[in-house]
Amino acid sequence: TAEKIKELLEPIREEVPGAVRAEVIIKELDSSNWDVALISECTDTEALAAYQVHPDHLAAKEYIGSVAGNRACLDYEY
Repeated sequence: TAEKIKELLEPIREEVPGAVRAEVIIKELDSSNWDVALISECTDTEALAAYQVHPDHLAAKEYIGSVAGNRACLDYEY
């Protein structure tokens, strides 16, 4: 499941202008509270908004919703 999430999310960076980084972390330490993390970086909030509504992201979101017990999201700006 984690590998599938990685396969779905990481390529979207190449599809969305302004999406600089998308890395799915699945090799967490034993002290972690979560199994999978997406670390992404966009050039600005407009690129983030485009990423969030991209059809591939929406498909990934639907898959994640079908397999995840819980989900947390934190968007922030430097």
